[in-house]
Amino acid sequence: MQIGIKNNIALKFALRFGLLFLVFYYFNIFYFGLTSPGGNYSEFLDQHFNYITWLRTGLLHTSAFLLNLIGFTAKAGAIQLMVVNHGIIELIYTCLGLGVMSFFAAFVITYPKKTKHKLLFLFSGLLCIQALNIVRFMLLALYWNRSLNRIIDHHTIFNVIIYIIIMIALYKWINHKASNPDAAN
Repeated sequence: MQIGIKNNIALKFALRFGLLFLVFYYFNIFYFGLTSPGGNYSEFLDQHFNYITWLRTGLLHTSAFLLNLIGFTAKAGAIQLMVVNHGIIELIYTCLGLGVMSFFAAFVITYPKKTKHKLLFLFSGLLCIQALNIVRFMLLALYWNRSLNRIIDHHTIFNVIIYIIIMIALYKWINHKASNPDAAN
């Protein structure tokens, strides 16, 4: 018995999700290349539409603001966050959470629910991902010691934690109002 893609909802979802994830993920990498000096650099995109720099700046300055709010002396630069008498972190591209956000966005957009529910969950989920990222940056600037040998780095630990949180959130979102016949599209 052969089941075609047309009739297999799960397979269709998986293919759409995978394709959308790859588009989002590799578009971010491609765009980062366009807005980074060298190679195929575009000064226009870098100066006027560099959402990667905007995200980095926003995360660093929000982290510094919150640290200052709770009594520390913190300064944010273009790519660094420093807490006086504690530490300094450098926020590189891979720490921005764009891969995690690509996964989350692709899943939510692809999943068959009403657009209103998708948009609400998508934006609140992306904000939560970045809120957790900000907490991570604050903790790293306060407590991380680069000179200590680590078996697993903070980036891997954060990814494991964030994907577990995302899986739980997606599970709850998918099963919310599961008895409602209008839940799809």
